[in-house]
Amino acid sequence: MSPLRFPTCPRRALVVALGAALTACSSAPAYRPPSVDVPAHYAGAGTGTEATPATSWTAAAPAADAPRGAWWRVFGDTQLNALEARVDVSNQSVRKALADLDAARAMTDFQRAGLLPTLTAGAAQSRYRTSANKQGASLAGKTVPDYAIGATATWEPDVFGRLRDEVDSARANAQASAADLEAVRLAVTAQLAADYFDLRSLDAQKRLLDDSVRGYASALRIVQNQQRNGAIDASAVAQAQTQLDSTRTQARDIDVNRAQLEHAIATLTGEPASNFSLPPAPADYRVPAIPAGLPSQLMERRPDIAAAQRRVAAANAEIGAARAAFFPNLVLSASAGLESSFFAPWLSAPSLFWSLGPQLVGTLFDGGKRSATLRAKTAQYDGTVAQYRQTVLGAFEQVENQLSALQALADESATQQRAAQAAQQALSLTTRRYDAGAVSYLDVVTSQTIALTNERDAVVIEGRRMAACVRLIEALGGTWDAPESKNE
Repeated sequence: MSPLRFPTCPRRALVVALGAALTACSSAPAYRPPSVDVPAHYAGAGTGTEATPATSWTAAAPAADAPRGAWWRVFGDTQLNALEARVDVSNQSVRKALADLDAARAMTDFQRAGLLPTLTAGAAQSRYRTSANKQGASLAGKTVPDYAIGATATWEPDVFGRLRDEVDSARANAQASAADLEAVRLAVTAQLAADYFDLRSLDAQKRLLDDSVRGYASALRIVQNQQRNGAIDASAVAQAQTQLDSTRTQARDIDVNRAQLEHAIATLTGEPASNFSLPPAPADYRVPAIPAGLPSQLMERRPDIAAAQRRVAAANAEIGAARAAFFPNLVLSASAGLESSFFAPWLSAPSLFWSLGPQLVGTLFDGGKRSATLRAKTAQYDGTVAQYRQTVLGAFEQVENQLSALQALADESATQQRAAQAAQQALSLTTRRYDAGAVSYLDVVTSQTIALTNERDAVVIEGRRMAACVRLIEALGGTWDAPESKNE
């Protein structure tokens, strides 16, 4: 279809097109964040957290790309701080999410460029010959050279908002990718902290077992001497040997589990497991008070909720683009250049050619493609809304799980500490009775086993409390108004 020419009024056509573009309206439905049921307070807020009084619900404004902050500093562990600092630099999952964000932002720039004119230019030289047997042709049987240079400008005024809706969709997807990046950072740093505290828990258990092995080895030598002197029979020696070897086996099993956690930490920090080592160190269990805040604040803190909400906005804008496909497209085009059959007069005024005009093109029949596309985009929007609401429900579930876990583990820690103290006292009394000949060595072995088991259980519970703290921070979105740690 050849463009209409308006050689006498190019400015008027341009003014009309600019006015149409500036007054373009979006075809997308008015966007509102999906509604969700938000409780007034957390059911599990209590022991181990700062409960916040319930207030009226406020509309959430997710901070899609807000940094989660160095939340791990609340634990005051310098080794953990050093490991976490390596995540942004070396972790490959974070680098992948960062690359995805760069790609999404580039797509936004690509869509935004569609609002601007496109300018092309070119030069060509050719020779052609018309058949000598072609009747009525003035150039029949002649070879004609052709020299041409020209430029063409095209612009599609966004009259019905299709291009703007595509830009809005790309921008919302870029914001979702920014939130995805923060979600990956939060997940990686939380996993690193959880693995770190699990490793320190194993270090504490290993020290208990190593101390027990040394004590049991010393006890075995004593009962062996007593057997040689005829004071006891071989059963006491067998019991002591069994206890020693069993404890050595447990200590060796700790080494296996610790190595696996060490390798996992190496991967999270972006270093080959073969090149990484983390020396044993005492476990410093300081469970911080974590303010859970209001459930409505969770929707502002969680990066995955922010990402889901921005994807709903992107799907809403895509509905607008699908609706705009039912309207015709207006394209303005202009071209100008020089063309001649001889090179000598190429730059003279008679060689000039130009054209200017609008083109209005619309689809009259497509077999229902546009209707199907609109239905698909509407269904995709409904799916993103459902995914958003499911993400919110899952976030509340995670917070409640960790709040309940912290409360239960706090109670378990208190009772287990008392049990460990009682078992240690029972061991001391049984040992005295054995020295006095009132009980057999089997009673001593039993008391030692009970004492060691209770001490290990106490250490395990404290490690679980630290891991639950990490998971609660992750469930809350990795940030809250908490005082800065003294150990920076």
